[in-house]
Amino acid sequence: MFNRVLSLLMLLLLSPLFLVVSLLILIEDGVPVFFKQKRVGVNYSFFHIYKFRSMKKNTPNVATHLLENPSQYVLKIGKFLRKLSFDELPNLINIVRGEMVFVGPRPALYNQDDLMQLRVKAGVDQLKPGITGWAQINGRDEIALEEKVAFEKEYLERKSFWFDIKIVWLTFSRVLKSDGVKH
Repeated sequence: MFNRVLSLLMLLLLSPLFLVVSLLILIEDGVPVFFKQKRVGVNYSFFHIYKFRSMKKNTPNVATHLLENPSQYVLKIGKFLRKLSFDELPNLINIVRGEMVFVGPRPALYNQDDLMQLRVKAGVDQLKPGITGWAQINGRDEIALEEKVAFEKEYLERKSFWFDIKIVWLTFSRVLKSDGVKH
């Protein structure tokens, strides 16, 4: 409940930023402003994640690292959104809906079976996905799937309010330095 109330308050406080970003995306590439994609939630359930659209409308619906020359698809405003992780702000909607939390493993794409097999084996699939997580601050896009799941398993074992606070704090410092961002 804490996650839901806090995310609702943040949505209200950040509504001017949402409006500005929406207008910039609209001016550059039209509607839709939000990107919606099927993701894996708790216990291998599925939901639709919401993000600000940082890529052009004609972009294939695959993980960015699987695109040939991904930079050709990124919007001008998209580079900025991704660098500061502002594209993730609409994830707050998913928290209000109860599909995500602030801290947990990042939700896998619906077709990332290799990652989900590792998560199920490690018991990490029992966690609600989060906007940030222990794996994100320890490498984000730069670590192998096995290492990512090892960090997620460590989070599962150490999960506490204070550990979550530490992860959120470290997330802000990593985002400001753009640590671990490849695309």
